[in-house]
Amino acid sequence: MDDSPLFGPGSQFDQFFNDPRWALAMVRATVLEAAHPQIGAALIDNSTFTTHPWRRLQNTFLSMRRMFGADEEVRQREAARLNRLHARLNGTDARNQPYDAMDPEVRAWVVATLFESAVTMCRLSGQPLEQITMERLYREFRAYLAALGDQAGYLPPTLNEFWRYYDRMVEEELENTEALQIILYKLFDHLPAPALLEGIPTIWAAGRALAGPVIGTITVASLPESFRRRAGLPEIPGAQTLTQSAYLAVGLARFLPDGWIHAEGVASLLSLSPDSDDPRAKTITAVRDGIKRAGALLRLITPLPDEPEPGDVSGSQRSAEEFFRTVLDQTGDGSLDWPDLAAMARELSGRLDLDEPAETALYNAYADWWKELQQALDTDGDGRISAQEYAAAVPHLAGPALIKLADVLFDATDADGNQSIDADEYRALFRTGFHRDMSETGGTYSRSAFVKEFLSFMSGRQRSKAYDPLLAQA
Repeated sequence: MDDSPLFGPGSQFDQFFNDPRWALAMVRATVLEAAHPQIGAALIDNSTFTTHPWRRLQNTFLSMRRMFGADEEVRQREAARLNRLHARLNGTDARNQPYDAMDPEVRAWVVATLFESAVTMCRLSGQPLEQITMERLYREFRAYLAALGDQAGYLPPTLNEFWRYYDRMVEEELENTEALQIILYKLFDHLPAPALLEGIPTIWAAGRALAGPVIGTITVASLPESFRRRAGLPEIPGAQTLTQSAYLAVGLARFLPDGWIHAEGVASLLSLSPDSDDPRAKTITAVRDGIKRAGALLRLITPLPDEPEPGDVSGSQRSAEEFFRTVLDQTGDGSLDWPDLAAMARELSGRLDLDEPAETALYNAYADWWKELQQALDTDGDGRISAQEYAAAVPHLAGPALIKLADVLFDATDADGNQSIDADEYRALFRTGFHRDMSETGGTYSRSAFVKEFLSFMSGRQRSKAYDPLLAQA
């Protein structure tokens, strides 16, 4: 035992956090999590990982940084937020089996996959961890679980006992779940472009077509052999060599100068809207435009479309089907039900870093809106709203519950309670600066203007430079 810090600078996890191999290890850990029946069911019913993977990635990195950082107050606040989030994720799966994200054994397995995948990434890249380093890292992950308030004992106290626990879980608990199949064979093949690359779909599709199968093959080959056989996952010749080569090649990036690889920075960069006032977005947008123009010149097919004239509002409206798919159906299952609106509440609460009771007030406002939507649109009474039901009704959604929701969101964003949203509060919600001339209002955003724009977006399907990145982009 040593006296190294369990969190913050000097911890083993802090040394690993910006290691580029984590990208592959995190995918592997997610697959092992999804193979647990309870976690797989919760992902299918509640998660936005297929429709909004880049948003999910950024939020995951932010949460891990808070939990493993040196600030104890920040860690306790994040732990409380995670516990509230998990407490809302429960139900029954397609086989009528219950799942509960607060089950301590389930939460222990999530932490176990992160630790074991960190060990595996080092082994596959030819730099296996020394025993003392492995034990130190294991203590840090057990401390992470303890910070969440879980009882001791669900992760074994020693590393030797952990490996017996891990082997038992792999042999007895894991299954070839629907969530696992989606991650391995659908997510990578249909991965939406990050916000900054949405303007070059052809290039993104070509890159995804090449990289997707490779990432899937690497991930499968890195899973425990006994589970691969039992789950019937394909054995591709040369996959093990490809996997080791990929981990080794990606690992070389850690020898770049300090500061060149920053996990949170990369995740946030992928999530930036092209309209963001962040200087990085402007630089990448310029490069993207150059690629588009060069591509048009080389193909000699058609020139780029003319830039819209100032004041041109063509394309500001979207069809009912597109609005349903990109905004309302957050989980991507083809229908609108409570988990979709809960996902919106979860994203907004996370961005604003809400505590109780503001978080619960926002969830309750969404719940009231869901009841209003059901009464108006659920014509067959099956408890969910299909795209056909929504499109056929062409509803005006600005009912009393949605208006109330807009008010609650304004109050949550107005952190200082002065009945206006200033530049910092606006950025906390939208992650960008004001997209309007605020000189006449003293650089603030009034309640009436906020509510009007929110209702216009949610009921009129009006495109919005603020709300599109918030609720529609991946």
